[in-house]
Order: sequence, then structure tokens, then C-alpha cells
Amino acid sequence: KAQRLLAHRRPQKSFFETLIRSLIILCVAIAVVLSSISVCDGRWLFARGRLFGLWHFCAVSNGSALRCVTDFSLANVEGLSVGVIPVRSMVSFAVVVAIFGLELLMVSQVCEDTNTRRKWSMGSVLILCSFLLSATGVLSFSILVKDHLTFTGFTLTYWCEFIAAFLFFLNGISGLHINSLTHPRN
Repeated sequence: KAQRLLAHRRPQKSFFETLIRSLIILCVAIAVVLSSISVCDGRWLFARGRLFGLWHFCAVSNGSALRCVTDFSLANVEGLSVGVIPVRSMVSFAVVVAIFGLELLMVSQVCEDTNTRRKWSMGSVLILCSFLLSATGVLSFSILVKDHLTFTGFTLTYWCEFIAAFLFFLNGISGLHINSLTHPRN
């Protein structure tokens, strides 16, 4: 009897709501993977025979071999040695925050209880925070190396981070919106 009463109280999710929530979770997972790859590789800009990254600065030597160093002062770019520290901290922290947000989104769908809606909202807010950190890191890096920027100089890992930031934004907003559509506030 108790299970039947509980089943009557809990509203059933529609197929489309479940599908949309599952797609949001899938897209956030893809964004986390893209962002992780981008942060771990960290080589974001190739310009004039030099490779600028989050962790290393590389120069092409005579034999076409990369000579990489962690001392960014050798790049002769003003502010790069100090500015790259907060950039890599922001994008690394963005991945961590996104992982916690993804975990909350998944837990809210697997374990349905009275706090399911709150877990989904909190996960979506963490995904939006991850967007802010990631976008700020991408923009700050671009500002640091503004004298060396070319559209074709951005590497694939830079574009991975850019797309991850975009996906964090879309999925965070979509997560909050689907939650407000399916459970309107009183």
C-alpha cells in the first residue's frame, strides 16, 4: 500500500523530458572530455615558429625539432610568465567544477528523491560556473598573446577548449530551463 501511495504522489516524467535530460548529460560529458584534453595538452597557439601553451613554451630549432621549456620569460612576451598561471588555474578548475556538475546531473536522474530537482539545478549552476571559468581562461590567454594571434595559428586543443566553453554555456542554460519548464515554481 505504501509503495502504491508513493507511486501516485510522484509525477512520471515524459519520454521527451528524459531524452532531453539525457542529451544534456551526454553533451556535458563530451564538453568535460574536450576541456580535459585541451588542458592536459595545453598547446594553444602556433605563431612564427613558436608554440605557446599553458604549461610549456616551445620554439622550432634548425632541425625542425621543438625545444620546449617551462620558463615563459624566454618567450619574450610581456606578462606571459605571470599571466599564464591564472589562465591554467582557471581552465583546470573549470574541468573540476564541470565534473562535479556532471555528477550532480547524473545523480539527480538516477536517484530520484525529494531533492532531485535541487540537485539538477545545482549541477546546472556548476556547469555555468565552469563556463565562466573556461571562457575567462580562453579570453585571458588570447589577450596575453595578442601580438602573435592569427586565426590559423590556434591549435586544435585551443578550439577544443573554446567549444567546451560553448557547450558548458548551452548545457547549463538548457539544464536550468528544462528544470523550470517541468517543475514551475509556486
